[in-house]
Amino acid sequence: MRTPYEVAVAARAELGEGPVWDPAAGRLIWIDILSSRVHTYDPSSGRRTVRATGQHVGAARPRAGGGLVLNLRDGVGLLDPGGAFRWLHRDPVPGRRANDAAVAPDGSLWAGTMRYDEAPGGGTLTRLTGDGTAEVVLDDVAVSNGTGWSPDGRLMYYVDSPTRRIDVFDVEGGGERVGGRREFARVEEGAGFPDGLTVDADGCVWVALWDGGAVRRYTPDGRLDRVVALPVPRPTACAFGGPGLTDLYVTTARTGLTAPHPMAGSLLVLPDTGKGLAQPAFAG
Repeated sequence: MRTPYEVAVAARAELGEGPVWDPAAGRLIWIDILSSRVHTYDPSSGRRTVRATGQHVGAARPRAGGGLVLNLRDGVGLLDPGGAFRWLHRDPVPGRRANDAAVAPDGSLWAGTMRYDEAPGGGTLTRLTGDGTAEVVLDDVAVSNGTGWSPDGRLMYYVDSPTRRIDVFDVEGGGERVGGRREFARVEEGAGFPDGLTVDADGCVWVALWDGGAVRRYTPDGRLDRVVALPVPRPTACAFGGPGLTDLYVTTARTGLTAPHPMAGSLLVLPDTGKGLAQPAFAG
């Protein structure tokens, strides 16, 4: 029987996370948070690269002028195309690290943090612009995770994992603010915790379920309409990639598992699963 998934990159990432398609380079970028590594994968050639960041990295996203913006333990930094690094916004807090981050339609970075002990209220969600201006949007987060925008840019979806909810906000002020927070969908007890998410061209929300061994799709009205079971218990995030943005890539984790599945920590791909949205680059 044919499985819906394939192994794109066989790896042993402790906490694989944050997949994003880089259209300019024709590659997928993903990270291993706890190993402080940024990975790239070119599906057309099979070429892979790995770069150390020096500290725990929660996300890596393409920049409009080339290079990457990195959500790091001590703040947000910029990696230039030539490899030079500089801080954009440095904000170290003992016991806290970076987690997931996403680029909004206006080119701003929405960067999440969390405490290592996952204490409620210990994390934040912060909006950063290319000049380094930072504004804390949410200051009472436990585990800041998936963030994504509807195709028309009028809605923002967001996950604080322990709540088991995917929430939705109205986007205001040309993208600078959000309001009207409300529950979009809830993951039931025993089905895992919502983690990273992506929004497809139809406005459906795809979310990886940590400890749920699956990826789910919810329609724009919050109705669950698809579940893809995976062999690993801890898928962490998902993103559409490939030339036509039709393949769904899923990062996975090994951390905390006493007997990890052989695929745990690998990058999986679900070919021809849907149609993704082109993701904006960070304007900085």
